[in-house]
Amino acid sequence: MHISRVDLNLFIVFEAIYSEGSLTRASLKMNLTQPAISHALGRLRQLFDDPLFERQGHVMVPTPLARSMIEPVRQSLRGFELTLNGAERFDPASSTRSFTLALRDVLEATMLPPLMAGIAAQAAGVGLNALQVGRRELESELAGGTLDAAIDVLLPLSPEIRHTQLVMDQTVVLARHGHPAVRGALDLDGYLRQEHILASSRRRGPGLEDVELSRLGLQRRVKLRCQHYYAACRVVSQTDLLLTMPERLARVVNQQFDNQMLPFPLPMPGLDVHLYWHANVDTDPANAWLRQRVIEAVGALPG
Repeated sequence: MHISRVDLNLFIVFEAIYSEGSLTRASLKMNLTQPAISHALGRLRQLFDDPLFERQGHVMVPTPLARSMIEPVRQSLRGFELTLNGAERFDPASSTRSFTLALRDVLEATMLPPLMAGIAAQAAGVGLNALQVGRRELESELAGGTLDAAIDVLLPLSPEIRHTQLVMDQTVVLARHGHPAVRGALDLDGYLRQEHILASSRRRGPGLEDVELSRLGLQRRVKLRCQHYYAACRVVSQTDLLLTMPERLARVVNQQFDNQMLPFPLPMPGLDVHLYWHANVDTDPANAWLRQRVIEAVGALPG
């Protein structure tokens, strides 16, 4: 079928239903009535001879065909958007655009303050949505334009995803002042004799420090596993537990607790942090401006 015979607005509706999982939310997103969304879905079903979405409770679940279509559709819509916007010069001073940046929650405390200060200095009307995206969805969301950029560790992504290293962080160990076994220094034997906190958003699995220890046939005792470094720092300040974490984040989160900060007593690879964006926005002035603000914000980080 030739493209001239297809209403391309139908694919915008398709993407909205897929993203929202609901006809009602899709209608709100597109500022259309629900009957209009239902009518568009009916035309799509007829066009592809497939239901595309099937209701399961309150959720519209995509069929296998819809799942196979979503990435090409998102990339095509993104291409149209960039073509239209490419004719316009991006002026930060007058722009009211809101960018979407994916980053892990452990990076928010260090990255966002200098980034927002840099944005405010040049673009008072520009906003930022910072959120966490699963690593499996990162590439597709960058390709589809639901993400403008992402900050994460080095990931095995396709050549369509551009990236540049932002920072190499080191690992430190925190212990409370007055800890009976830690007085300004900590060797590997002393580290292994203590009990530890592992801060992780995952329910199970080792930390990077545990992986390095296991290479030597060593294991530490994790007494507490919690979700956030702030809570872990507070526990450290009131117990004899040790916490191993990235240095730059420790300098921010540990300020009010003033725990001892010691080198990790084992050679360990630095923690690579990279900035990611899709090839289709490589030359987009707005995206390039955002990437430059991120790079400048990293340069302002402590340590």
